[in-house]
Order: sequence, then C-alpha cells, then structure tokens
Amino acid sequence: MNYKTISADEFGRSLSGVGVNILVKDALRTVSFLERVFVLKCHQVSNDFAIVSHDNHVFQLHADHTYHSHPMINLVPENPPRGLGIEIRLYDCDPDTAVKNAEAHQYHVLEPAITKPHGLREAFIQCHDGYVWCPSMKS
Repeated sequence: MNYKTISADEFGRSLSGVGVNILVKDALRTVSFLERVFVLKCHQVSNDFAIVSHDNHVFQLHADHTYHSHPMINLVPENPPRGLGIEIRLYDCDPDTAVKNAEAHQYHVLEPAITKPHGLREAFIQCHDGYVWCPSMKS
C-alpha cells in the first residue's frame, strides 16, 4: 500500500484489527520526534495529520484541532502527560539507538536501554506531549 498517495477514503477502508490514533498538540513536532528517535516512516504529513508506519504496522497522528467536534477532545488534558498509563511499544526497534537519538535531540529518556527478564531489551522515552514510547528488541 502506498501511504504517500492513498486517499483518505481508501485508507480508512483498508484499516482492520486494532488501530491507534494519537492526539498531539503539534503533528509536525511529533513527526520530527518519531523520525529522529525511532527512524519511523511518516506519510501525508501536515499540520493536521500523519500516517506513521513501522514495519507492517500503521498508526495515525491527529492534531488536537482536528478533533474540534469530537466528544473526546474535552477529556484531553491541556498539559502533558497525556497518555499516562499507556506505553506505546515499538517492537523490533533498537532501544540503544533510540536512546542515543533521543539524547542527541534532548528528549526525555525515562529509562535507558536495559535487558529485562521477559526477554526484551527496552527503553522508555517520553515525547513533548507526555506519551511514553518503548523501543524494544528481543535479547
């Protein structure tokens, strides 16, 4: 699927399984974070929206103002952290590289890359909106 040229209608009809939409204050700023730290691919990037792909998985970013008539927008806190209690996990994403990238761009590393007893090496990095991202690899 070509995420760069797919229409909104075709993209919407292609979605299945579990989907994630992440509300952010600034879509362009979050795209920059995801590309710099995790080397994710971002498509149809605008002030409003982006399709983000990681291997065969896809999620979406929506700027707050795009939810202006959605009932959920009144529940979103003005200040981070927004996603308290949720980890956004990026499997098969090198945590050591992500931590180096995060530190180089002055993002907040909550926990550096550590090999955990459950068989994954993982790190925890917080973006400017307060979401916690966990790059991980099998150890």
